[in-house]
Amino acid sequence: MKSRLDYAKASPEALKAMWGLENYIRHCGLEHPLLELVKVRASQINGCAYCLDMHNKDARAAGETEQRLYSLAAWEETPFYTERERAALAWTEAVTLVGEEHVPDHVFEQARACFNEKELVDLTMAIVTINGWNRLAVSFRAVPGTYQPHAHTENAVAETAASR
Repeated sequence: MKSRLDYAKASPEALKAMWGLENYIRHCGLEHPLLELVKVRASQINGCAYCLDMHNKDARAAGETEQRLYSLAAWEETPFYTERERAALAWTEAVTLVGEEHVPDHVFEQARACFNEKELVDLTMAIVTINGWNRLAVSFRAVPGTYQPHAHTENAVAETAASR
């Protein structure tokens, strides 16, 4: 596989804007492990190999278990996720696939029961952001395999341990 073009080099100001949103999401207060699950699930739906490689590595580096990562595509059929994670994953699927069913009321109610208003907006922005990254990576064929977790995941290890 060969990349079509280096979108960061072609439009650095556009990437600067995306990184601004990404930076907000990283510091919005939502749990890092939850955000990584959301990023992996949206990337699975969108078929983004680059982002799957990145976020599976980041999740593992932050202490996520192999069992939960391997089962994520079938999260509804497993006991491995909390009620809050389940609500976030259902919300992720509905927002990512918004053109299919819009976002059903029952999915909103499930999310609203687990997230306050700010958290739900921030979760939605996280989903918007990963969908944007997925579309860039898929469209321009970002080549997976070379990504290595960055220092930001090291800070999340303690948060992952504390959230369990």
